[in-house]
Amino acid sequence: MFAAYAARIDRDHPLNGLELGDRPTPTARPGWTTVQVKAASLNHHDLWSLRGVGLAEDKLPMILGCDAAGIDEDGNEVVLHSVIGQSGHGVGPREQRSILTEKYQGTFAEQVTVPTWNVLPKPKELSFAEAACLPTAWLTAYRMLFTNAGVRPGDSVLVQGAGGGVATAAIVLGRAAGLRMYAVSRDEAKRKRAVELGAIEAVEPGARLPHKVDAVIETVGAATWSHSVKSLRPGGSLVISGATSGDRPSHAELTRIFFLELKVVGSTMGSKDELEDLLSFCATTGVRPVIDQVLPLDRARDAFTRLAAGDQFGKIVLSTE
Repeated sequence: MFAAYAARIDRDHPLNGLELGDRPTPTARPGWTTVQVKAASLNHHDLWSLRGVGLAEDKLPMILGCDAAGIDEDGNEVVLHSVIGQSGHGVGPREQRSILTEKYQGTFAEQVTVPTWNVLPKPKELSFAEAACLPTAWLTAYRMLFTNAGVRPGDSVLVQGAGGGVATAAIVLGRAAGLRMYAVSRDEAKRKRAVELGAIEAVEPGARLPHKVDAVIETVGAATWSHSVKSLRPGGSLVISGATSGDRPSHAELTRIFFLELKVVGSTMGSKDELEDLLSFCATTGVRPVIDQVLPLDRARDAFTRLAAGDQFGKIVLSTE
């Protein structure tokens, strides 16, 4: 079957390790289901995999891709939860959890196999491309906002790095839930788009907000850390799920954190139950993932190049149709 896969690790030039071509079709195994992939979306996790973060060289070649929607063996339209081993189903209770492509072949292919427990019904209201955007970036944003940030309707939230998948999802989900959303981007066009999606205001990096916020959604890391901390009200929460600009800020702002009793909360992905809730939320409210581009699977290199350059606004989707 045709697939986009990591053939080698290159920490400095990750796209050098990306190959497109034929890979073996999945083999049947007890407790697992094979899905015909209709759409799969890119995440920064895929770029990090090409750098060898979370992907060991002895696992190569590895088909990339965490997220997918497609059709299962019984003809049902489904969405995949990409955290393997969270429940023990299909892998045993002693296996540590992992994300697809860390140990098991991913979704940038015509077929993928996952534990049956990881297969969820796709709401009819969502297209395959829309559903394929949800299991990583949108699920991460959902958990950051509604599980870890401790916010409620009427509260204010700052989102760093407007344009990225998690950041875009947070703006849309927060607005739909009655939160006052603010956004940050160095790109004027992305700031304008963030406002169109529901942000009250979008500002340049480091700019002062009209008032302190209740929570910050942080995925950028070192470049925005100081601004995130300084933007919080006393007792506010900084929820972090990524560090695309690096994980060692020059100013950790420790004094401000303890003096103002700020909360720093790490957040990774989300549970199957949260993904079910997110699917239902989108289906019933009319909220839809923001899609930057849909490209055929054989143009995966173009998709990766756009993601690596940071040119996208929203999710980039690969289609097998």
